[in-house]
Amino acid sequence: MRKGAFVGMSSIFALSMIAIFASSAMAGDAPKIDTGDNAWLLASSALVLIMTPGLALFYGGMVRAKNMVNTLWLSFIVICIISVQWVLWGYSLAFAPGNWFIGGLQWCGLGAGVVGQAPSDLYATTVPHLSFMIFQCMFAVITPALITGTFAERFKFNAWLFFIPLWASAVYAPIAHWVWATDGWLFKMGALDFAGGTVVHICSGASGLAVILFAGKRKGFPKEIKPPHNLPLMMTGTGLLWFGWFGFNAGSAVAANGLAASAFVVTNTATAAAGFTWTVLEWIHHKKPTLLGACSGAVAGLVAITPASGFVGPMASIAIGVGAGLVCFYSVTKMKKALGYDDALDVIGVHAMGGTWGAWATGIFSSTSVNPAGADGAIYGNVLLMGKQWIGILSSWGWSMAVTSLLIWFVKATVGLRPSEAEEIAGMDISQHKEIAYHYYETEQA
Repeated sequence: MRKGAFVGMSSIFALSMIAIFASSAMAGDAPKIDTGDNAWLLASSALVLIMTPGLALFYGGMVRAKNMVNTLWLSFIVICIISVQWVLWGYSLAFAPGNWFIGGLQWCGLGAGVVGQAPSDLYATTVPHLSFMIFQCMFAVITPALITGTFAERFKFNAWLFFIPLWASAVYAPIAHWVWATDGWLFKMGALDFAGGTVVHICSGASGLAVILFAGKRKGFPKEIKPPHNLPLMMTGTGLLWFGWFGFNAGSAVAANGLAASAFVVTNTATAAAGFTWTVLEWIHHKKPTLLGACSGAVAGLVAITPASGFVGPMASIAIGVGAGLVCFYSVTKMKKALGYDDALDVIGVHAMGGTWGAWATGIFSSTSVNPAGADGAIYGNVLLMGKQWIGILSSWGWSMAVTSLLIWFVKATVGLRPSEAEEIAGMDISQHKEIAYHYYETEQA
């Protein structure tokens, strides 16, 4: 009996040790969280979030004083709506496994914990899935906020509230899935967009064009429209955008690594080159440089380097920045006037055209020496990449304009788009919110 008991205990001990070693092996195979990567991605998420209030100040400084509060509101409310929509269904439509066109619904409400503290096996495998989700949420926030610059000073607030979740679901989510989801058709085809040239900038600019074609021009445009009312706020907004954009681009490496450093450097370099290029062009054409022009050029550079930031080196980023200054300056000063549309804050000229140039330039300058996961561009002999980039560009333009047109027609038919003429003349701050940006009080005389 003693011998049998000893053999039995030995067997149990051996089986226990096998189970422990098997568990250790399985744990070793499971994705591990890199705390440095996670810290950088969460910090980048916060940086991208601050871009939306920065955008509000940038836009707000450029409108007339009577529309300042409304312009701030249009961007700020997007944070509130999209942050909830993204958790409920937006993230699932954009990134969950589905088909070539759209994600499935299994991650709605974050999939009852599927999108949780453990890493994803599809995206950013060294950080919690929640970290990747919230990082992408901030992209989904700022994209519709960009559209507000096209229709500033003339859009009903309730119409905007109605439009936001419809647009985010039907326009943004499919394009994000095409470009960034592992089963998206543009992703599989090999079109490159590191941080959102097509998904964010072409998408918002082309959608804004569709919106203003239905909304019409501001009353008194162009003769009665006054210059920006607060350039210091506009420049402050530009600074916040530039600051936050490092999270936008360098954060898209989804790791605290050399690629993040490279994206950070080229983002700053292209932005500076574009801002200076715009200044020189303005000096040549208008005899005086302006702060508004320099800030517009800097934003154009930020836009253009976005799709290329994880695929190009510093010298290519200078070329992209100079190109952004040229393309966006002439889009704003020549194309807008020739076509006659009322894009209040030049979203089409800066974001749609800057994003188009940046996506195209990615096909020219991309290098596998910067990012082996990318592809070599045309200057390295791979002309086919430019073709793939143009398929992505045209797809984003086409889908954004077509679907946005349907949505804005529906909103116009249900709640309407424009306030009354009297309300527009009084200003959107008073007519939509019963608030004003600036209160002036006369000092009592002694």
